[in-house]
Amino acid sequence: MMFTKAITRKPCRALIDGITTAMYDDATPVYEKAVEEHDTYVATLKELGLEVEELDADERYPDSCFVEDPAVVMERCAIITNPARDSRNGEKDEILPVIKKFYSDDQIFFIEAPGTMEGGDVMRVGDHFYIGQSERTNAEAAKQFNDIVTKFGYTSSTVPVTEGLHLKDFVIYLENNNMLVSPVMNEQPAFKDFNRYVVEPDELYAINSLYINGTVIVPEGYPKTQKYIEELGYPVKLVDTSEFRKIDGSLTCLSLRF
Repeated sequence: MMFTKAITRKPCRALIDGITTAMYDDATPVYEKAVEEHDTYVATLKELGLEVEELDADERYPDSCFVEDPAVVMERCAIITNPARDSRNGEKDEILPVIKKFYSDDQIFFIEAPGTMEGGDVMRVGDHFYIGQSERTNAEAAKQFNDIVTKFGYTSSTVPVTEGLHLKDFVIYLENNNMLVSPVMNEQPAFKDFNRYVVEPDELYAINSLYINGTVIVPEGYPKTQKYIEELGYPVKLVDTSEFRKIDGSLTCLSLRF
């Protein structure tokens, strides 16, 4: 799968009030350092050949730099999600104008209440989407999503998320049949036919690595996972996302890629 474009949004100062489960790090982000990390992240996407649409910071929404959550994009259509948390729900309205730059009205669809969904729960493998059933994404949204994408030749299925926040915190697809998984996701029947690497407990954050056109962006500071990815034959670029880690943010959620 080849990507040519990405959408990002600059972190806002309200980032320090972002939602967190303290799953990885019980600390407050340092805004200035988060901006530096984000700039490096965007520069890395550009180095890998992507044309990046950079949106301005939005102080109304502390978590708005995590643009992957209010929309899911693919070649044939785009779906505006319906985030479950009140503090994030308005992000879907703010992402719509930029989505309209790249998709016609008949290619844009919406998850409607009582369905709730965040893009961090949607993992693509070829033309199939695995949808995590989590506190943020419910069965009604998964049904609506399936009804939409099947019209365009895609398929979908659901996977329970029984730990943490989003599906892609615990399983990520690296193309070429390779996956990084947590011990729990390693037991999921849905993933039994993939080549799975079970990430060790002290490096779980590194599961959320990001495949871009043959290269894998890996969070800085997780040498065992980095070594495994390199041994698979992927070139690796390291990016520090330690400030975003403090509010459960990671590599995939900082961009929409298509």
